[in-house]
Amino acid sequence: MFLIFVLGTKIIVVINYPILDPDAPSRKEPTFREWHHWLVGNIPGGNVAAGDTLSQYIGSGPPPNTGLHRYVYLVYQQPGKLNFDEPRLTNKSDKNRGGFSIAKFAAKYNLGDPICGNFYQAQYDDYVPILYKQLGA
Repeated sequence: MFLIFVLGTKIIVVINYPILDPDAPSRKEPTFREWHHWLVGNIPGGNVAAGDTLSQYIGSGPPPNTGLHRYVYLVYQQPGKLNFDEPRLTNKSDKNRGGFSIAKFAAKYNLGDPICGNFYQAQYDDYVPILYKQLGA
């Protein structure tokens, strides 16, 4: 599920707050809270493909027996084009995804509060083992 918010020609950053998963690995013990699934910035006029991908998209993959996980999409309006210094992450590994802090990221780049967002919930299903194999787990 992807939602694209078009805000004229303003530069925005789309942050999938699981896109980020606040429930990783479980709601009961979220030791990897804010595991981020996707992070794109410098998006001109809602054209995500033209933005700077900091973290390639990884689908939802809750571990078995951990119940529903919340996945949150947030949209921030950037003050202008930014030079991100975060390492670029592929969708072939889960390294450097857990423990992300959207609050620190937003403060670092003066993004202010989100201008909109959405969420969904997902739980373990038949796709998860395929995803884990892709990630080398």
